[in-house]
Amino acid sequence: MSGGLLALTFDDGPDAEITGQILDVLEQYKVPASFFLIGQNITPETVPVMQRAVALGCELCHHSFTHPMMTAMSPEAIAEEMRRTTERIQETTGQTPRFFRPPYFAVNQRMFSCIDLPFIAGYGVQDYNPEITEDERCDGIMARAKDGRILLLHDFAGNNKTVGAVRRLVPDLLAKGFTFVTVSQLFAQKGVVPRSTDRILYSYTAQTVMYAPDA
Repeated sequence: MSGGLLALTFDDGPDAEITGQILDVLEQYKVPASFFLIGQNITPETVPVMQRAVALGCELCHHSFTHPMMTAMSPEAIAEEMRRTTERIQETTGQTPRFFRPPYFAVNQRMFSCIDLPFIAGYGVQDYNPEITEDERCDGIMARAKDGRILLLHDFAGNNKTVGAVRRLVPDLLAKGFTFVTVSQLFAQKGVVPRSTDRILYSYTAQTVMYAPDA
């Protein structure tokens, strides 16, 4: 068995159905995850799943308000994207986001200067693409699962293949000796203090370059 710490993360939610089904799996196996939320998806219909996620020990993080190409935005527009999402998360759950995942992983110096949160990427399998099969999603994540890594999946509306993959991945990774933690717990337990001024899109805790190799 390999083992180690993994942070399981989800982008582009919340969605009442898909996020809820993922939470069913997390609750069954008593593992947490971190959800990188799009602010405009926080609605009266999705607030209950966010509150459930918090109750299960999950972490709510920031993925902008409208998922724009933020490298083309002014400092004022960037600040507004951040403010609106942060406020919705705080108002509905009491959590304050501690991490930011930039849309499309597109970054520039203006974003690093304007956003006072560590930037998070992750090891993914392009599960936003409906042509990627459930088996391919499972195989890709299993191949990328190593101690200290952040795994990236998506919980947007209709992404049922990822729900199926999560149902298989969580017990399989637990059987290999991995422990699931939130992104905050991952860095804390590895003794790493990430900062936005580092100009790093963290995919694993020991990363020192902006983009990690996808391997």
